[in-house]
Amino acid sequence: MNELKYEVILYWDNNDSIFIAEIPELAGCMAHGLSKKEALKNAEKAAQFWLQTAKEDNQEIPVPKGKLILV
Repeated sequence: MNELKYEVILYWDNNDSIFIAEIPELAGCMAHGLSKKEALKNAEKAAQFWLQTAKEDNQEIPVPKGKLILV
Protein backbone atom coordinates (compact mmCIF):
# COMPACT_ATOMS: atom_id res chain seq x y z
CA MET A 1 0.00 0.00 0.00
CA ASN A 2 1.36 3.43 -0.95
CA GLU A 3 1.70 5.97 1.81
CA LEU A 4 -1.01 8.59 1.48
CA LYS A 5 0.00 12.21 1.11
CA TYR A 6 -3.35 13.70 2.13
CA GLU A 7 -3.81 15.70 5.31
CA VAL A 8 -5.60 13.83 8.10
CA ILE A 9 -7.47 15.61 10.89
CA LEU A 10 -7.60 13.50 14.03
CA TYR A 11 -9.85 14.27 16.99
CA TRP A 12 -11.62 12.68 19.95
CA ASP A 13 -15.40 12.22 19.87
CA ASN A 14 -16.82 12.47 23.40
CA ASN A 15 -20.24 11.14 22.40
CA ASP A 16 -18.95 7.82 21.08
CA SER A 17 -15.64 7.67 22.99
CA ILE A 18 -13.61 7.09 19.82
CA PHE A 19 -10.97 8.86 17.77
CA ILE A 20 -12.11 10.18 14.37
CA ALA A 21 -9.71 10.60 11.43
CA GLU A 22 -10.97 12.75 8.54
CA ILE A 23 -9.32 13.30 5.17
CA PRO A 24 -10.83 16.62 4.03
CA GLU A 25 -9.49 16.50 0.47
CA LEU A 26 -11.40 13.26 -0.17
CA ALA A 27 -15.04 14.25 0.25
CA GLY A 28 -16.71 12.27 3.03
CA CYS A 29 -13.64 10.12 3.70
CA MET A 30 -13.26 9.37 7.38
CA ALA A 31 -12.72 6.51 9.78
CA HIS A 32 -12.62 5.87 13.51
CA GLY A 33 -10.87 3.76 16.11
CA LEU A 34 -10.47 3.23 19.83
CA SER A 35 -6.93 4.63 19.64
CA LYS A 36 -5.24 7.27 17.48
CA LYS A 37 -3.19 4.56 15.81
CA GLU A 38 -6.27 2.50 14.98
CA ALA A 39 -8.15 5.54 13.62
CA LEU A 40 -5.21 6.47 11.37
CA LYS A 41 -4.84 2.88 10.14
CA ASN A 42 -8.56 2.74 9.34
CA ALA A 43 -8.37 6.14 7.61
CA GLU A 44 -5.59 4.81 5.36
CA LYS A 45 -7.82 1.88 4.38
CA ALA A 46 -10.81 4.17 3.83
CA ALA A 47 -8.74 6.50 1.65
CA GLN A 48 -7.45 3.61 -0.46
CA PHE A 49 -11.04 2.44 -0.95
CA TRP A 50 -12.14 6.02 -1.78
CA LEU A 51 -9.37 6.40 -4.37
CA GLN A 52 -10.03 2.99 -5.93
CA THR A 53 -13.75 3.72 -6.21
CA ALA A 54 -13.09 7.14 -7.76
CA LYS A 55 -10.73 5.56 -10.28
CA GLU A 56 -13.27 2.85 -11.20
CA ASP A 57 -15.99 5.50 -11.61
CA ASN A 58 -13.70 7.73 -13.73
CA GLN A 59 -13.95 10.50 -11.14
CA GLU A 60 -11.28 13.15 -10.71
CA ILE A 61 -8.79 12.29 -7.98
CA PRO A 62 -7.58 15.35 -6.06
CA VAL A 63 -3.87 16.05 -6.00
CA PRO A 64 -2.69 16.11 -2.36
CA LYS A 65 -2.15 19.71 -1.27
CA GLY A 66 -0.42 18.95 1.99
CA LYS A 67 -1.26 21.18 4.92
CA LEU A 68 -4.61 22.88 4.41
CA ILE A 69 -4.96 26.52 5.31
CA LEU A 70 -8.33 27.51 6.72
CA VAL A 71 -9.38 31.07 6.02
